[in-house]
Amino acid sequence: MSIEKLTEDAISLLKNLIETQSFSQEEDKTALLIEGWFNQYEIPFKRTNNNIWATNKHFDDSKPTLLLNSHHDTVKPNSKYTKDPFKAIVEDGKLYGLGSNDAGGCLVSLIATFTKFYAEENLKYNLVIVPSAEEENSGPNGLNSMLSIIPHIDVAIVGEPTLMNLAVAEKGLVVFDAEVDGTPSHAAHPNDNNSIYNTIEVLQWFKDYKFEKSSDALGDVKMTVTQINAGSQHNVVPGHVDLVVDVRVNDAYSNQEIADTLQRESPCTKITPRGLKLNSSSISIDHDLVKAGIAMGRETYGSPTLSDQAVLSCQSLKLGPGDSTRSHSADEFIYLAEIEEGIKIYIELLNRVIV
Repeated sequence: MSIEKLTEDAISLLKNLIETQSFSQEEDKTALLIEGWFNQYEIPFKRTNNNIWATNKHFDDSKPTLLLNSHHDTVKPNSKYTKDPFKAIVEDGKLYGLGSNDAGGCLVSLIATFTKFYAEENLKYNLVIVPSAEEENSGPNGLNSMLSIIPHIDVAIVGEPTLMNLAVAEKGLVVFDAEVDGTPSHAAHPNDNNSIYNTIEVLQWFKDYKFEKSSDALGDVKMTVTQINAGSQHNVVPGHVDLVVDVRVNDAYSNQEIADTLQRESPCTKITPRGLKLNSSSISIDHDLVKAGIAMGRETYGSPTLSDQAVLSCQSLKLGPGDSTRSHSADEFIYLAEIEEGIKIYIELLNRVIV
């Protein structure tokens, strides 16, 4: 089958995906569209919740396995759209629509790539593809739920928009709920323990604090206070202030180490992580996938954004058509040429590594 035909079909699938609502945990209809692709190409597949998965025809348990993964759920469109987010509109070489860039272009390009290699014999790696659900909300029935169902994975390519450059590392995420206490009182009376005033020092601490260990690929740990809430009446000094702290973790720390440090050193009354499962991820610069990509002229970098790499315990490479800066933006789009290039680069990369 020709790359041109696969590309044509991939773009057609993406247009249908755009025009089918697929918010996180509501991906049942886009799952049916993806099933339609595998039926069209006569590739056996299985479905678990809204995740579709398949293996290459000549799967061999004695070989290592490469996962190809991207997601078919989307965020909800923001209020600044000027175009219909659920209409696939092509203008000036751009395909507009919700999920076109994040991560529909990556998804259909990986599906086309898997299809290209599905029936080939004597591959060095097995292939498993998982078009997954619930990536945008880190839900319980996404890729994380598939890892005990699909074959053991040795390495993964996760399709997210990287301009087809090699994201060889990705920051993890820990969200903390913090509390700063004080003495509740009537606003008319003196109070030397006002929880809101106490928060000034705490906010300054978060602004100034620097984790010691940096990373060549990911730089420093980034800690940001993103929400603050206190009080209910103008004449009452509240007893506490609630903060939310977003911490983007480099590969020099585990999420548990970050939590231990903040619980030990932060000036909050208490600080509690919501979860520790979204760890940083990386792949060795000496891995065959990375070396092949570099040989093809692709650049390497560390990604500050989170993806389904966070739930994988194996080495993983983030790679895909599109630009991360367009993700979750109004009038989201991907260039058709980016999809064409993405499929060609994916196929060439695998030809260098698994054939």
